[in-house]
Amino acid sequence: MSTVHIRQAAYDYQVLRPIVFEMLGSAEGPSIGAGTRVLIKPNFLAPAAPEKALTTHPLIVKATTEFALEKGARVQISDSPAMGSFSTLWKKGGYEQILKDLDVTVRPFEKTMAVDVGEPFGKIDIAKDAMEADVVINLAKLKTHTQMMLTLGVKNLFGCIVGLKKPEWHMRTGVDRHMFGRLIVSIYEAIGPAYTIMDGILAMQGQGPGKSGSPRELGLLMGGKNAHAVDHVVCLQVGMDPDNLETQRNARELGVYDGSVHINGDLNILDDFQFPELGSITMGPDFLGRFMRKFVIQQPVADNKACKLCGECWKICPAQAISYTDRGISFNTDTCIRCYCCLEVCPHAAIHAKKPLAGKVVAWLTKKR
Repeated sequence: MSTVHIRQAAYDYQVLRPIVFEMLGSAEGPSIGAGTRVLIKPNFLAPAAPEKALTTHPLIVKATTEFALEKGARVQISDSPAMGSFSTLWKKGGYEQILKDLDVTVRPFEKTMAVDVGEPFGKIDIAKDAMEADVVINLAKLKTHTQMMLTLGVKNLFGCIVGLKKPEWHMRTGVDRHMFGRLIVSIYEAIGPAYTIMDGILAMQGQGPGKSGSPRELGLLMGGKNAHAVDHVVCLQVGMDPDNLETQRNARELGVYDGSVHINGDLNILDDFQFPELGSITMGPDFLGRFMRKFVIQQPVADNKACKLCGECWKICPAQAISYTDRGISFNTDTCIRCYCCLEVCPHAAIHAKKPLAGKVVAWLTKKR
């Protein structure tokens, strides 16, 4: 059974520091010693002042950093912002000023490594710094999310997908919210953070997670070894059935979380938290997502001369994106998640991955920048 700590807190360092130290120093806290490589992964969505509630508050990052440094660790703070530059975010968010005297490495995620996250996604590129750290501490922000209802501890690790790979994965999973939730859980499990702290002191409700959301003071800090358990408790706290959160559903389906949790602290359920109206899981307008999936993103294509219509591809396709006639097979680019299971199982080598011409042009232009 996982333990989740709930504490009343404020953005006052004299109040905040002992709470963070209590959580990280608990029996469930991370094992950190001299020379341990600790990666701190905040929620760095976009450049914004702390009062906008878009990002993890800098004082929480500071307290976590000081805890690790006092243990003799080598500390790095990294993320891959969805919008704006890392350097602008670091300054505008107050991190530069508040952490200026600490001996810590600060840089955006850039290098990646291929990691097998399991079926149906296989190997995907994840930030190398996150995969090679001895300990990852996950500093999430309690925010609503118009694509996934809430963005909490598990989803915060999606920030370890670097740069343009983020919107690509949004588009690869098409309109399947449940499949996108499975991707997020798979990434979280691959990284395996040692501890998650949830910044719910100033949360965001309404049409989050960006600037359309509304900051709301909850005065809560939550933490636990298992982010699935932390997210479970957050759902209860804001009056939401955890089964309505796709990452929770997927975690139970995959057998990585059984729903058992021990709450250390007071759970005061809200009855007026404002949830978002859900929209498309793709980033940007729907038409743009369809265009990207059809004409830009790499996709499976079939050599219908080599295809024997044996059925292995459409039997295994998790997105049911393959249709067939007596003249061959075709792929629905709107629903195909580009897992390439079809390519792997085809006994006739009749399927291969191909990037459309527009995608090649975009890749070339991006490389030239």
